[in-house]
Amino acid sequence: VLAYLPRPPTDTSRYGTFPQKPALPATPGALAEDGQQQASATAAKRSAQMPNYPSPPRCGGGGPSKPSLPPSCSSVAAQHHPSDPSRCPPAAPREAGGHWYPMHALSVPNIPSSACGKTPARSAAVPAPEGLQSRRRKLLEEDGPVVQASKRQRQRYVTKVGKCQVNLGNIQEKKRFLSDIFTTIVDLKYRWFLFVFMMCYIVTWVVFGTVYFFDAWARGDVRHRGDPEWRACIENVDGFISALLFSVESQRTIGYGSRMVTANCAEGVVLLMAQSIVGSMIDALMVGCMFVKISRPKKRAQTLIFSKNCVVSRRDGKLCLMFRVGDLRDSHMVDAKIRAKLIKSRQTAEGEFIPLEQSELNLGYDTGEDRLFLVEPQIICHVINRRSPFWDMSAESLRREQFEIIIILEGIVEATGNRCLAAGMTCQARTSYTEDEILWGYRFEPCMSLEKGAFRVDYSRFEMTFEVQTPAASAKELHELERQEHSTLSLYRDHLLQPRALPGP
Repeated sequence: VLAYLPRPPTDTSRYGTFPQKPALPATPGALAEDGQQQASATAAKRSAQMPNYPSPPRCGGGGPSKPSLPPSCSSVAAQHHPSDPSRCPPAAPREAGGHWYPMHALSVPNIPSSACGKTPARSAAVPAPEGLQSRRRKLLEEDGPVVQASKRQRQRYVTKVGKCQVNLGNIQEKKRFLSDIFTTIVDLKYRWFLFVFMMCYIVTWVVFGTVYFFDAWARGDVRHRGDPEWRACIENVDGFISALLFSVESQRTIGYGSRMVTANCAEGVVLLMAQSIVGSMIDALMVGCMFVKISRPKKRAQTLIFSKNCVVSRRDGKLCLMFRVGDLRDSHMVDAKIRAKLIKSRQTAEGEFIPLEQSELNLGYDTGEDRLFLVEPQIICHVINRRSPFWDMSAESLRREQFEIIIILEGIVEATGNRCLAAGMTCQARTSYTEDEILWGYRFEPCMSLEKGAFRVDYSRFEMTFEVQTPAASAKELHELERQEHSTLSLYRDHLLQPRALPGP
């Protein structure tokens, strides 16, 4: 939910200039001549960039040092060797391509600065290993929370392939799923569906086989096995395996002829009737579920494609948001309709926070343009007017906004419906666009051409766009500008058409 909040504006007023890499130790002999000039120039530059912080004492300085800073080597060297400037090497100048770092980095110890080094006793007591300095430089290069917010991955509400990224949890009344057992079985994954399909038959075979075996054992058919004078209830059932085989043969109507129910017991006939009814019900349920699951046109959406990006440009003098849809199959969608939803969090005037609020984007519902004859790729247009949520959005404000546009394309699969559309499978394809996938000032390239006797669609140009001249202002600003120009022209025309009084004689 926090990913859809507006981005904070970038504020670089609290950043100072620090070199990206630590200053290399200068050679005293090579920099002995111009050491005083470079040190004074570096100190003046640092004091101009950060006036709120005290500057460290310069090499060879005669002025007193600040009490909050440790004494530098320049002051110590000046007391013993006042005429030898090579004792304290000057600092290396700042590189031209230095990065900007937060000004509070001065409080971090061992930050490489352009001032001269510390006293020999302090440097010997607190050594600064190269690995620690490199890790500190790596942390400083990440430029604070602004860069970290831009590197944060966005959580999409709907993926590009149309999968909703919403997980349902803590459902208390799970018995509701059993009340609609047909839909529950159809919605199962194929591995679980096949498992339920097989277990329904196996469980009924085992249950009725156990009942047949218990009946034969209770009547004494098992003990009188091979006795020709014994009148058995179920012939040739003398164990559990033979009872299980008789259950499978009875329910699947195989009938090998070696095992059968006789008229010597009524319970055997009742059990056979009950198994036949239960087997017919299981056949109707499982075969129906299998047929519906196989014939569901969910995979039909794989051949309905959307452009990867939206474009914003002017069409017929109006600022429009456009994207492209296409169908890769020769069997087309019947009665195709398209809708768009804007997903964006907002806060009301009373302070209520509404996460992931859904608002409708008009794609031509009032004019019928949302009903598509999807034979060739179509460019869907949303006119940005007063009723559009993008009325105040400009090219600059688009970079700071965080929202998601959900596109829903619905239609009847032509292969499953008749001419009257009385029956047919409805297919739905979805995709989404975030603010980073909207190109301001672009149009889609045409992908249709005329060949001999037919039109040809080149899907290799389906994603191609080209840049056009588009104002970076919002639709509201453009409307106000046009109204001002119109009022100015009206006043000028009225002034020209106003009759002037003729001069007197």
